[in-house]
Amino acid sequence: MRNGDNGAHESGSPVIRARSLVKRYGDFTAVAGVDFEVWPGECFGLLGPNGAGKSSAIRMLTGLSPISGGELLVCGLDVARHPRQVKALVGVVPQEDNLDPDFRVRKNLEVHARYFGVQGRVARERALQALDLVRLRERQNDRVDTLSGGMKRRLLIARALMNDPPVLVLDEPTTGLDPQSRHLLWERLSSLKRQGITILLTTHYMEEATHLCDRMVIMDNGRILVEGRPSELIGSHAGGEVLEVRPPQERYEAVRERLEALGLDAQDGGGGALVVFGAEGASISAELTDEAAEWTRRPANLEDVFLRLTGRELRDE
Repeated sequence: MRNGDNGAHESGSPVIRARSLVKRYGDFTAVAGVDFEVWPGECFGLLGPNGAGKSSAIRMLTGLSPISGGELLVCGLDVARHPRQVKALVGVVPQEDNLDPDFRVRKNLEVHARYFGVQGRVARERALQALDLVRLRERQNDRVDTLSGGMKRRLLIARALMNDPPVLVLDEPTTGLDPQSRHLLWERLSSLKRQGITILLTTHYMEEATHLCDRMVIMDNGRILVEGRPSELIGSHAGGEVLEVRPPQERYEAVRERLEALGLDAQDGGGGALVVFGAEGASISAELTDEAAEWTRRPANLEDVFLRLTGRELRDE
């Protein structure tokens, strides 16, 4: 596996560079001219609701879908002109489990390695090394269908490392996992980042993005809304803390209007709650007591930013 330092901008050029990147499906524009750069050894997040354009961007980068416009470079290679070379540089962890049930655990890795010309002793050594990394070496001779969901996700990561890629693309890698499995996967991904592997991550878990990502973009309707470090985005778009207010149902709109009259940004938080931004230092306990509302203050987080920018409307897949 690779060794390097995290976020080394001193290298002079990004590992991934998108310029005016466009993806169209007929008359529908899924990605509408986005620009972003991913630097060596960093984890970069693509966040957004369903239909935001994340998966389309991933499909273009991994060579599964042609580019409609703009430019996309990986390690200096144009994806449109050199798709085979780019595929050799990228390890992909897909959303779905596409492991081969006919092969046992280690064999899945060794067979995958053949697609990159890695065979024999080298393939076996890489497989064992990758299984050590994801803590599955003791299961190397087991059938894939005997593994838990978390183990299968870890095996997919091990498989993505068989071509020794400088870039790892993770498309919602922890969907459906329990908290213990998710945290173990985060630990393994952090280890890969420390080794110098550049990670491009899509996820719907805001805690995951906060934990793993050095920088990120939030997309919606095919465009990038904001870009920055998680802490920067939280500070800029949600502030230091938010106030969650739960008024009596019949007083919900009246409480919202009363808060907004005080110059506060009160938004629907779902479940009968209001989320109030910009309430640091505001003395509003008397108003809330008058309205018989329950409230609590908490630190702002990335989910607040995400929902504030993209809304709470449910999106179809």
